[in-house]
Amino acid sequence: MTQRPAVRFYIDYKSPYAYLAKDLARDLERETGVAFDWLPYTLDIPAYLGSAKVDDSHSVLEQNRNAHQWRRVKYSYMDCRREANRRGLTIRGTRKIFDSTLAHVGLLYARQHDVFHAWNDRVFESFWKRELDIENRDALMAVLADCGADPAGFPAFLDGEGRAELARVQREAEAAGVFGVPSFLFDDGDLYWGREHIPHVRARLVATA
Repeated sequence: MTQRPAVRFYIDYKSPYAYLAKDLARDLERETGVAFDWLPYTLDIPAYLGSAKVDDSHSVLEQNRNAHQWRRVKYSYMDCRREANRRGLTIRGTRKIFDSTLAHVGLLYARQHDVFHAWNDRVFESFWKRELDIENRDALMAVLADCGADPAGFPAFLDGEGRAELARVQREAEAAGVFGVPSFLFDDGDLYWGREHIPHVRARLVATA
């Protein structure tokens, strides 16, 4: 029997595309019997889409974005909301570009404490409903507690081992060619970016069943 390949699945909580791929990836795990290695990849959105901050009425408070970048951002949200509405999910545009570093260290902590999927579901859903500030460590500790993990060790993990682990994961991802999320990376280096490639990922996994 052909050995089943290992697959790393990279996500970022501030990516609506990663949110939309989350449940599809879980379905694929159940369908194929392959458990993915879910890992954080922190996007540098201002590097390619500029940055902006808006108020509740969507008036721009500050911005560093050209007209082309604004069109891309507006289309991205329109595209994601169409899919979210079809699936009964909520995606509300964020008022700024969040730094997802703390939440990604939280992901690594949740993995260590065997509450990853509960944490992952809660963080994604709450963030895109604008109910969770992923830059607030106290808010993240509350999510860990709600998911069944002891949050007492999180501050030390965040300031030490967790940040170092996140940096290592980021370096390894970029060395393998990862540049965006959601991304599926096979152990032979084959990389698929975007949920539209899930059928190709499925085909590879089924072929090795």
